[in-house]
Amino acid sequence: MMATEIALRQADTKDLAAINEIIDAAIMTWDLPERVKRLSLPSYHYKQHDLEMLEIIVAEKDGQQIAGVAAWEPANTKDVPQGQRALFLHGIYVAPEHYRQGIGSQLLQAAESTALNKGYAGLLVKAQADAADFFLAHGMQPLEIENEKRDYPHRYWKLMEKR
Repeated sequence: MMATEIALRQADTKDLAAINEIIDAAIMTWDLPERVKRLSLPSYHYKQHDLEMLEIIVAEKDGQQIAGVAAWEPANTKDVPQGQRALFLHGIYVAPEHYRQGIGSQLLQAAESTALNKGYAGLLVKAQADAADFFLAHGMQPLEIENEKRDYPHRYWKLMEKR
């Protein structure tokens, strides 16, 4: 059996349909009521203007099929411990047929490398509850809820250390 080759690259306009299909498929695996998932899908889709505002990276399998996507931008200092500069990871989505193949880990590593290379103190993610184990396994720490009206309950933080 040949090893699967995964390459990361910047997303572009031609990738949007495939990206949004992956997001749809991933969200449909979440442990939420079906109606909630269907109603929320459009809010998770990336559009042309997102390519200009966010750094969106795709994971290509064997040089052709997009198997995962991640997006990030600078975080709002109000969301970060001690108001530090941080990179905000919007999400990591992997096509369900490619779960547990290291694609999500590669995308997270790319976000961490970007945070480190751009001099950010850390990486922040507001995750879906189902993703908690993934982020905890990768060394991210849950953030306490300080303001119940404002703070998202599934926030994770990782302090970047120079290697």
